[in-house]
Amino acid sequence: MAEKKDYLNSDNVVEHIDIKKYNVVGMVDDMGKMAFQARNLSRAAKIYDMMLADKECAVYLTLAGSLISAGLKQIVIDMVRNNMCDAIISTGANIIDQDFLEALGFYHYQGTQFVDDNVLRDLMIDRIYDTYIDEEDLRVCDMTVAEIANSIEPRPYSSREFIEIMGKWLVDNNKGENSIIRACYEAGVPIFCPAFSDCSAGFGLVHHQYHRKGQEVVSIDSAKDFLELTETKIEAGQTGIFMLGGGVPKNFTQDVVVAAEVLGVEADMHKYAIQITVADERDGALSGSTLKEASSWGKVETTYEQMVYGEATIVWPLIAGYGYHKGNWKGRPNRRFNDLLNK
Repeated sequence: MAEKKDYLNSDNVVEHIDIKKYNVVGMVDDMGKMAFQARNLSRAAKIYDMMLADKECAVYLTLAGSLISAGLKQIVIDMVRNNMCDAIISTGANIIDQDFLEALGFYHYQGTQFVDDNVLRDLMIDRIYDTYIDEEDLRVCDMTVAEIANSIEPRPYSSREFIEIMGKWLVDNNKGENSIIRACYEAGVPIFCPAFSDCSAGFGLVHHQYHRKGQEVVSIDSAKDFLELTETKIEAGQTGIFMLGGGVPKNFTQDVVVAAEVLGVEADMHKYAIQITVADERDGALSGSTLKEASSWGKVETTYEQMVYGEATIVWPLIAGYGYHKGNWKGRPNRRFNDLLNK
């Protein structure tokens, strides 16, 4: 009979790619002389480098899809610690189910899609394509969120505020030294999860609210998220977006231009924008909608925009690695938007 240890063990832990180890600049430049997605990738890398070289430009990093479980966590951490992005907008799963899970000392495991999922279910193993997560570890994650919620003032919070509190909790409990949440807390970089309850945090908050019926509770104010992100756009003026996948993080970040105008503030469209996606634009879905389409809504300029149709585990290390090794992040202003938003 199969046991959990047959699927989850130290020999098959997912390891995170380190872009600092590989100088890909020459290769990515040469890809610009090729065709198809190689040329698109090269142009996207150059646009990202332009964002970093433009000291007036704040960079938004958006994360959708299962990225951290796939071995991409260290890229985010390196971007935060080297001042290569100024705010993160993400699905809750990347930040809580995956990053915070690992910050608690748990892992993601290499598996296979060619497996009997009924066996996995019986063993309480969750599968993300060819990667496994221990469901029992996830429940610890859920309850840790509930514990944090139980320990703070009962009131509405933006997801950014709550995640910043999670970062402080990691520091206070000496956990997650190599965690996105902790790195962002220490660097003053805000993390927004506009659909925060749609992840392990949601289970923790449901537990918190259920057991406090009739009392004041912690809740997540999504409108405050939108306002706070818009305030960073107003403060920054010039902005660029580096998008992984699409979905809510993509739209939420693009929308701040319009939101600023609703507030009576004249806001420039995002000057730079790149998106890595495998989604098709023909069905009208957001994840595949082009950046040129976003221009019709007054959100993205079309001078420095590039779609790259490729899978993030292949494409992102090359583009982020290009930006890192070109070195134009050196000397960028440290915006620490958390400090601004906490005033």
